[in-house]
Amino acid sequence: MRIVFSGTPEFAVPPLKALIQSPHEICGVYTQPDRPAGRGRKVSPSPVKAVAEAAGLTVFQPESLRSPVAQQDLRALNPDLMIVVAYGLILPQAVIDIPRLGCVNIHASLLPRWRGAAPIQRAILAGDEETGVTIMFIESRLDAGPMLRKKSCRLLDGETAGELQLRLSVLGAEALMETLPDLASGTRRPEIQDESGVTHAAKIAKEEAALDWRRPAIELERQVRAFNPWPVAETRYQGHALRVFRAEALSEEAAVDPGTVLNRGNFLEVATGQGILRLLEVQLPGARRIAGRDFLNAHPEPTIRLGHWS
Repeated sequence: MRIVFSGTPEFAVPPLKALIQSPHEICGVYTQPDRPAGRGRKVSPSPVKAVAEAAGLTVFQPESLRSPVAQQDLRALNPDLMIVVAYGLILPQAVIDIPRLGCVNIHASLLPRWRGAAPIQRAILAGDEETGVTIMFIESRLDAGPMLRKKSCRLLDGETAGELQLRLSVLGAEALMETLPDLASGTRRPEIQDESGVTHAAKIAKEEAALDWRRPAIELERQVRAFNPWPVAETRYQGHALRVFRAEALSEEAAVDPGTVLNRGNFLEVATGQGILRLLEVQLPGARRIAGRDFLNAHPEPTIRLGHWS
């Protein structure tokens, strides 16, 4: 098949690499325009663009797919199929209608659960035991198209959103390669999503990163995992933001106010509304990331209380 691939971040790289190794012809790669990135805010190509150019593929970077010029460029490629993986631009119906076989998407959840922008983070926050990827046709409604294939996996203990994303990107590439022969032959019948099972994965807001020590430790641990690598869970220490990259919930109880750092040996442990949260990796502004026990050794105050009241 003649395939147009559309994607931008690292999550889209394994599917693109799998396509490059396949017998299909990649007639064009669409990705977001180069943006400032990193501490120096240097304008850089997307991960997808870097891989595409290294493979000698033609790259398109329109600001929007709504313009007649962008749509004409796509039409001129005469694609059989368009594959979309975390592209970041909305596909208008005029674009969806261009490929002969339509447009398919790799979505990082088991649809219809977690339609929307942040399925990986929402699955972790909700305490889901299972997640996965869905290959589906793109329709005008967000993540609501008929499903072609699902592949599931278990969430691992302590797994962060960044780590789960890496696993799901590889799983998505596998599912895509298994689906393409069915699309080419027209032998697979798409499954309509059950609207009664829909949940929505709203975009993550930076304000969600604040840890409320009155909540149970297990919920705070999920918050830390879900927001690593972005926006990173945080609390307050002596008026400064203390970022928490890794943590572990303990079922033991502490008879002190939530947010109080416990004097229980060589661990940075904090009382919560239910249970204890052990902070494994933290960072103060302008400092490097350190183990929780190193933070405790560097701040030996007899009583520390974390949170907005400190």
